[in-house]
Amino acid sequence: MPQDFFLYKGRPLVRNKDTIYYGRMSDPYVVMMQIKSHKDFAGLSMADEISVQMMATDLTLPPQKLIAKRADKHGLYQALDIASIWLERECGPAR
Repeated sequence: MPQDFFLYKGRPLVRNKDTIYYGRMSDPYVVMMQIKSHKDFAGLSMADEISVQMMATDLTLPPQKLIAKRADKHGLYQALDIASIWLERECGPAR
């Protein structure tokens, strides 16, 4: 079976412009990362400030309960690191 999405630590990682979603919609939570600012490095634009939110996938929850955790990180590595820790704790190991 061909792989539909890029995987990071066994979970799908999908980007649309400055928004990155990490995790499976079939799990209780996914993480949304929004790139708030960029910086230039050797002629390349890199993500600098990133807002990280762990969101429930149960859409029957009231809006104020959808976001379970929130953090601001510097750089994509730190954002992905905290996102993978959150999902590991809440959803278990990746399949």
